[in-house]
Amino acid sequence: MDLKDYRAQLDAIDDQLTALFKQRMEIVRHVADYKKETNTPVMASGREREILYRVTGLCGQELEEYTKILYSTILELSRDYQEDRLSTGESALVAEILAAAEQTGEFPKRAIVACQGAEGAYSQMACDKLFPVSQILYCSRFEGVFRAVEAGMCRYGILPIENSSAGSVTEVYDLMERYNCKIVRSLKLKVEHCLLARPGVQLKDVKEVVAHEQALNQCSEFLKSSGAKVTVFSNNAAAAKYVSESDRSDIAAIASVNCAGLYGLSVLSDHVANSDHNYTRFICISKQLEVYEGAGKITFVTAASHRPGSLYSLIAKFATRGLNICKLESRPIPGKDFEFRFYFDVEASVWNKDTQTVLSQLEKEEFFTFLGAYSEVF
Repeated sequence: MDLKDYRAQLDAIDDQLTALFKQRMEIVRHVADYKKETNTPVMASGREREILYRVTGLCGQELEEYTKILYSTILELSRDYQEDRLSTGESALVAEILAAAEQTGEFPKRAIVACQGAEGAYSQMACDKLFPVSQILYCSRFEGVFRAVEAGMCRYGILPIENSSAGSVTEVYDLMERYNCKIVRSLKLKVEHCLLARPGVQLKDVKEVVAHEQALNQCSEFLKSSGAKVTVFSNNAAAAKYVSESDRSDIAAIASVNCAGLYGLSVLSDHVANSDHNYTRFICISKQLEVYEGAGKITFVTAASHRPGSLYSLIAKFATRGLNICKLESRPIPGKDFEFRFYFDVEASVWNKDTQTVLSQLEKEEFFTFLGAYSEVF
């Protein structure tokens, strides 16, 4: 036989598999109706374990793992179908999101905004891009931004959430859990780190470099080659200000070129980052849920149960509906050994029925917090 003959055989088998899958899902529908009448939970881990043990044994050792993957997917689809059948079609979360979308007008150009850092910080630059006319409340710590928004001192807060070189800002993720704030927009800002010093200082004179921890990480290769001591500051703008007020001729700061003009510093080098492709993603938070037109991304946090395949089941809810998970971040659950909560960023519109179905399922989980529906700008 040639390839054409093998493919014809595969097509015939696929036809049989499809017919059997349809038949199986019809029975699953009856099971769902029975569970609805008897108030029986969808998840039956003991039953699923029995199925996986039996079917993997039928295929032999060589195909055991492949069979397990196949039937794990089938069982996930079966659970999903049952949950759809058991759903009343009403979701408090979806209703809240759609109500917020109806009440929200255009994204404002003018606002009072909290930022971590000082004038010249990258957070300030992100704020200016999102809000052309703004009054900024500067906070020394990330938590101060959350507190300002929660207390009603300002409507919005700007925070860095991840960098293309140094990764996630884990402190901000942890604070998102602690404070009841929502993401209303995000922004990708190109970060161009410069080495700044007082006028007259030369690069060879620098013995100490000060900057925020993230900036130091993003410039690690340059710092290693320089041999200079590094000192962590609360933010880059504060570091630049410190250098400008110092009488030392052997100290420099990593900050934006804007800080050079603001604090009267000279640019010793404008190529100190590990990569020219250096972007930081900032989020804009508010106390209230605000959903603006064009919101194409959702963020939420949930905890997968401590059993094999639980995270896979979460991911499968989106994969089977063609919804792209563009970010998945795990953080340890305080007080629980080796258990984690998961932050998801998903490219999904809340006006999409598939998105609404998944959200209505997730809100029934023991631990689930919706963090916002928003658009990302550049």
